[in-house]
Amino acid sequence: MRHASVCCAALAGWLAATTAPSSAEDWAQFRGPNATGIAAESTNPPLEFSTEKNVAWSVELGRGVSCPIIADGRCFATTMTADGKFAVIGFDAATGKQLWKKEYDTGKLPEITPPNEHASSTPASDGERVFVHFSTIGLIALDAKTGEELWKHPLPMPFYLMGWGAANSPIVYEDKVIFNLDDDLASYIVALDRKAGDVRWKKERPEMLGGYAVPVVCKADGRSDIVVAGSGKMKGYDPQTGSERWTCNSLLRTIMTTPVVQDDRIYITCQSYGDTSRVLKYALLQWRDTNQDGKLAKAELEEAFHEKFDKGDANKDGFLVDDEVSVAFQSPTNMVGGGNIIQAIKGGGDGDVTKTHIVFNLDEKTPSNIASPLAYDGRLFMVKKGGISAAFSLTDGSEVWTKKRIGNFGNYYASPVAAGDRIYVTGENGTIVVLKAGPGVEVLAENDVGDSLIATPAIANDRIYVRTLHKLYCFAEGK
Repeated sequence: MRHASVCCAALAGWLAATTAPSSAEDWAQFRGPNATGIAAESTNPPLEFSTEKNVAWSVELGRGVSCPIIADGRCFATTMTADGKFAVIGFDAATGKQLWKKEYDTGKLPEITPPNEHASSTPASDGERVFVHFSTIGLIALDAKTGEELWKHPLPMPFYLMGWGAANSPIVYEDKVIFNLDDDLASYIVALDRKAGDVRWKKERPEMLGGYAVPVVCKADGRSDIVVAGSGKMKGYDPQTGSERWTCNSLLRTIMTTPVVQDDRIYITCQSYGDTSRVLKYALLQWRDTNQDGKLAKAELEEAFHEKFDKGDANKDGFLVDDEVSVAFQSPTNMVGGGNIIQAIKGGGDGDVTKTHIVFNLDEKTPSNIASPLAYDGRLFMVKKGGISAAFSLTDGSEVWTKKRIGNFGNYYASPVAAGDRIYVTGENGTIVVLKAGPGVEVLAENDVGDSLIATPAIANDRIYVRTLHKLYCFAEGK
């Protein structure tokens, strides 16, 4: 495990130099430091745990699938406390004592598709503030110590043609909160001043369809880029101005996973339903053509999409047929379809880097469509439905293993995380399998927490924080 230790130490040093200050070991955003899923300083998180074993503390939360975060000794979580009531809650990370709770009226809530829930955005923190997004409210900044609202920035409510619902999460980079929202109506990425909430920059992403990738930071060619995966394209942005620096046009129609960065490489795995010829119109006709007559009527879509509908209705007969569907909702410069990809892309560059920066592309493999990959100990690890895992060399994409079961059948929405010599793989059925990090599949433990698991756990200071659909647990050895 020497390689993993070296990588973790390098990762921790790089993140300390590029992100907002924090103390002790923090897991201050979705999937921890730079969305890697790696707790660099934890060497002995609990191996075995359950609702009765190694429980440091637990609390009832209410419904939600957002991930817990840890910053400056505090744990933050979001939840729906009642119909039309959204809350952000701060806890003492060591004891579970509730420090504060800030509630908001949500107003009328949009359509959402299970297993998604309305409390789905994972907060981010700089240690002094907590930042969170909610679909009907926008971005909120709260005081991390008291829960006092510091600022609120309204944003357009997102709309999804397939009714998935919002689940996008912010990050903190230097003095900015950066938030990417790819929906099917008006995608954008925005940077706000983390202290004042003022807009530093905002860039529209008109080529994008609904997706959930969290922005990551990649340092290459002597500079840092904000990297976002979206429909058909991975893009790098200048963090100071938001200007687009590069694009790699190699992705798929629907992006649910978040890429991971190691050194100057960006790794992404993605499965988008269907093959490369399955553009958006086929999915729409399957999901929204309620009477299955082979055409879309305006009444079959939410009012928010009617303007786009009219744009595509070339003959003005009140229906979208064949290519009219694509013209209405998918960018003519990005008519990308489905398929499967496992890619490594070198960061940096300028302009279109599609032909120059793809290190490897394993399009014959079948990765997960939701659980993001883990780059750890020299391997790119992934898991998908059925508890089927695979791993490939980070260097050249060569196969380490494929299609090996980890012993827990079911769906996998949470992403794997790692600390020390352990990889934690969270199944929707409530079981977290602990694997030994290495060149094969070695199951160390299977831990049942008794409730649905959609959220990715957090690891900090040798503790693992697990958010079930209804509760929040903190597990630690010897408790």
